[in-house]
Amino acid sequence: MKRGYKNNDFIRLADSPKERSFVYALGRGFELLRCFGADERFVGVAELSRRSGIPKPSVARLAGTLVKLGYLDFSPKLSKYSLGIGVVSLGHVFLSSLSVRDKLRPLLQRLAEYAQITVSLGMGDRQSIVCIDSIRGSSVLDTRSSDIGVRLPLASTSMGRAYVAGLPEAQRHVLLEQLRDVDLHAWAKTEAGITQALYDYRLRGFCVSLGEWKKGINGVAVPFFDADGNYMVVDCSAADFVLSKDKIENDIGPRVINIIKSISANKYNKFYRL
Repeated sequence: MKRGYKNNDFIRLADSPKERSFVYALGRGFELLRCFGADERFVGVAELSRRSGIPKPSVARLAGTLVKLGYLDFSPKLSKYSLGIGVVSLGHVFLSSLSVRDKLRPLLQRLAEYAQITVSLGMGDRQSIVCIDSIRGSSVLDTRSSDIGVRLPLASTSMGRAYVAGLPEAQRHVLLEQLRDVDLHAWAKTEAGITQALYDYRLRGFCVSLGEWKKGINGVAVPFFDADGNYMVVDCSAADFVLSKDKIENDIGPRVINIIKSISANKYNKFYRL
């Protein structure tokens, strides 16, 4: 299994109860699009079937339809599929519709240059959080870990923890149940990290990760709602010698909170305190 592919991001449609409002053929088609990881281009029918849980004959038909629609490409030489240009245009339309990105970008750019860190914007998707924008200070080494479209774990990253902490209680409870069911063996460690994140958020208004996702990398993040009600997270990350615990608590964390407050003049402008 390639590093870019996340098995727990999938809805197992075969195990789901039938719903009259849900078109399963359409759902299966979109699930196939999630079968492609960041570190691979081509995936065959057998692997698509294994990842999605969809029978191989159905995968072949669905993939053929997606090729005709431009969302997949087919390589006759490899007899495998890759994502098509139609997926890119859909992503561009989505990102362009988020006006808050344009409003935030100059503020986040100044913060990135001030602290020489990476500042990212993320949104939740199932049991991950997806980076939808990323700005690096001029001296920050390039890293793919914060590229647009990269999926990050909820339990160990500052961005993921802030996302969980800022959710309304009922939604957070459902999400934590899902995370527990995905990996019971890791749940004790996951629960401890989330519990600390909830405490940090209640106390300071931001969540941190101190080398818990990647050794030597620290992060701090703040969740918020934009003017349209979209739930997002601003995250700052850097090497621990650049972004120390003290700098997070006394400088960068409060700066991110102030940035969020400066753009949040709407009915969704509130932090969910626990």
